[in-house]
Amino acid sequence: MYIGVTNNLKRRVGEHKSKLNIGFTFKYNVDRLVYYEEFTSIKEAILREKRMKKWNRKWKDELITGFYPEWENSFTTLN
Repeated sequence: MYIGVTNNLKRRVGEHKSKLNIGFTFKYNVDRLVYYEEFTSIKEAILREKRMKKWNRKWKDELITGFYPEWENSFTTLN
């Protein structure tokens, strides 16, 4: 599971799908968007990211399942 911040979600997911950056998502073949949150403030977004990175896997799974029980790919619903 990957947690990150971006100012362009479509572009960032595309980078992950294209394996453009050698890193965590490349190494673990993470390329499916299953959950995202939008913020008007980059400071708020970074704070949320840092907090969520400290969560255990069970909490992250429960958050995602609460919104997307089947963990469907959310990328196709982006505007």
